[in-house]
Amino acid sequence: MSKKKKTNPSRENTVRSINNNIRSSVRKLNPILKAIVGKKVDAAIRDLEFSEKRVTRDIRKTLSSAVANAENNYQYDIDNLVVKEAYCGKKIIMKRFRPRAKGRAAPILKPYSSVTIILSEAKQMESHGTKG
Repeated sequence: MSKKKKTNPSRENTVRSINNNIRSSVRKLNPILKAIVGKKVDAAIRDLEFSEKRVTRDIRKTLSSAVANAENNYQYDIDNLVVKEAYCGKKIIMKRFRPRAKGRAAPILKPYSSVTIILSEAKQMESHGTKG
């Protein structure tokens, strides 16, 4: 009498990629990640490519890794992939000190973050009507 494995229906058709220890704060990553949620993968990569922020390079790398996972491990069609979730979390904070006047020291905090991107395969819906 073995137990049946529980299958979570929400986890089906999803692929994820995690990038640990990105050298940026959560505060700088969140707006970029919120901007790509809900978009198709090619549109999200294009938006990240033309962004002027430094951390978009790491986010684009994570997104490309998730696309490669979907293609190689699950044989999903790249054209149907959509960014379902994208979030970040705090990791370590390196603490350094800077000498100041009168023998004092001021702290310098160097935060690290982890980025998780979850892709899902969207079904192609037929559109009826005149509006596209």
